[in-house]
Amino acid sequence: MSDQDDVRRIALALPEVVEGDDHFGFSVANKGKARGFVWAWNERIHPKKPRVPSKEVVALRMASLDDKEALLANDHEKFFTEPHYNGYPAILVRLAEIEVDELEELIEDAWRCQAPKALVERFDTRSS
Repeated sequence: MSDQDDVRRIALALPEVVEGDDHFGFSVANKGKARGFVWAWNERIHPKKPRVPSKEVVALRMASLDDKEALLANDHEKFFTEPHYNGYPAILVRLAEIEVDELEELIEDAWRCQAPKALVERFDTRSS
């Protein structure tokens, strides 16, 4: 079981990650732009009212749509999607259903998708 504190700890342990000022989300700079790799899912609680950030679900950037589909096929309790994310390589994760070690792996993979290649290479060299 995981929560937003786990997400924050894992994300901020990665190189050059910044947390959003106005929302629960984490990004890494790539070619001068902030590239988000994990963020709070905005849920529609009341029809006709704006969506609100969820504390129970995060969206994670995926390397490909194939990777997304594989996770969706593997476990519907942990992973899901919605029409907003159709055709976009991101998956929604229920934090209460995922163990911290699996979440850590997914967040690191999401970071790798968005981080500059040179930064990923330096991280891999340091981690070896």
